[in-house]
Amino acid sequence: MSLNHSPETHSKLIARIPQVTGRDLPEWFTTIENGPAFLRREERCNWLVEEHGISHGYAAALVREHERVRRARHY
Repeated sequence: MSLNHSPETHSKLIARIPQVTGRDLPEWFTTIENGPAFLRREERCNWLVEEHGISHGYAAALVREHERVRRARHY
């Protein structure tokens, strides 16, 4: 199941991640980068849910934000 959040919902989820998970975004980005090399966004989300115990909504927001930041770094 893929989640597509509105830009407003995405921003709110991202802002709450440090409070909810106890880890800030750079920590999560490092976790994603050091994790398994999945080809699909959904696989990364499921891995975060299963391995790190966060909800699917937060996992989806993290993966989406990670991809957005990576694309911005390459331009």
